[in-house]
Amino acid sequence: MSAFLSIRNLSLVLKGGPRLLRSVSLDVEAGEVRGLVGESGAGKSMIGKAVLGILPRSVEVVEGEIWLDEVDLLKLRPSERRRKIGATAALIPQDPLTALNPSRRVGPQVTDRLVDILGWKRADAQARALELLAEVHIPDPARVMRSYPHELSGGMRQRVLIASAFAAEPKLIVADEPTTALDVTVQKQILHLIARMQARHGTALLFVTHDLGVVSKVCGSLAVLYGGLVVEQSPVRDFFRQPAHAYSRALLAATPKYTDPMAGLNPVPEAVITAVQAEVAQADASWRNGGWRHD
Repeated sequence: MSAFLSIRNLSLVLKGGPRLLRSVSLDVEAGEVRGLVGESGAGKSMIGKAVLGILPRSVEVVEGEIWLDEVDLLKLRPSERRRKIGATAALIPQDPLTALNPSRRVGPQVTDRLVDILGWKRADAQARALELLAEVHIPDPARVMRSYPHELSGGMRQRVLIASAFAAEPKLIVADEPTTALDVTVQKQILHLIARMQARHGTALLFVTHDLGVVSKVCGSLAVLYGGLVVEQSPVRDFFRQPAHAYSRALLAATPKYTDPMAGLNPVPEAVITAVQAEVAQADASWRNGGWRHD
């Protein structure tokens, strides 16, 4: 596999329920920032969780391959998969308040991964944590290391999570809507910070978001999902110039224009939704006819 992350024909189902991802295939090259966009429930976060091996127990992989650094994760034993992912990939989660343990100080939450998974000495891990907290522009990192999460603002907590994600120099980071829980001013700061850190460290980034404005600022390429089906993939520049799929064009048209705040909102037309739902149904029919069944 030439891409650092290569997903091939990945299908997920809710055990005893519907299909969640429909034969998803996409690549992320080393150092690339690829966006995953779509409405809530489109399957964006499920792709990231599948890559990181943190799918809910109620979700099952029934088809596909996930190649990370030339290794198919789905063919590894669980312990081997955890070691491979722990040494290679990291997560910037959506909500910094729930992602950090409120009963533990910040310092150990940044250093635990280095010590427990990568075998660093505690003193070396603490020095690395202080260095990273300074890199994400946290004043007085030593004080923050001694603090509890509730003693920090939302923006500071998200900076801690960014530092933690980059601490072990992972080659891939999944950023799962990392600015959703923040106010607009802090969102802008965090996006700039993630972009700077990604460029400085050369990390591949899989950026999950519902915000096309964020995609235009952060990503070099994107995949558009609807109902667990990838309907379009392209470089970001081409997408904003001339999106290929009718659903993509409707999403762009529905995006509020900040240059014209008095303009009305344009919902996705019902005809477009009907057409893309038909594509999802056709994908399911082809999948069943190919012998893939889940009872």
